[in-house]
Amino acid sequence: MAAVADPVVLRPARADDGAAVAEVWLRSFDAALPTVRRAHPDDEVRRWVREELVVRAGTWVAETAGDVVGVLALSPGWIDQLYLDPDARGQGIGDRFVALAQQREPSGLQLWTFQVNGPARRFYERHGFVAVERTDGAGNQEREPDVRYRWP
Repeated sequence: MAAVADPVVLRPARADDGAAVAEVWLRSFDAALPTVRRAHPDDEVRRWVREELVVRAGTWVAETAGDVVGVLALSPGWIDQLYLDPDARGQGIGDRFVALAQQREPSGLQLWTFQVNGPARRFYERHGFVAVERTDGAGNQEREPDVRYRWP
């Protein structure tokens, strides 16, 4: 995928976004977390994205020139997923997703990210999130140490 040049639209996800969202999720995870073992093989991730993630309320995509380049999944008080295509990073899309999440959940948000994901941690801290808990990873499927952030 080429770098984003066309205007980016944030919109609620649709069932037919499943394949594109899954590919963004897989590419993003692999690029951002090369040392983290994924808990599920690609086909299981694709099924989960298609059958669960994109069809639930609170899931948004970033789209440019007809291509999905990012996904944000919210549940009450939580950012559950925020993944961008590696070629779409650094273009303000993540900033727009966080602003959308904060607008939709003004009373506060929490999220988990892996401790090893320095760029994500700096990104969230730049947006006012504060680390409130660190774990050894025993509670997540990847068994990777993580950190819980809270805003405001």
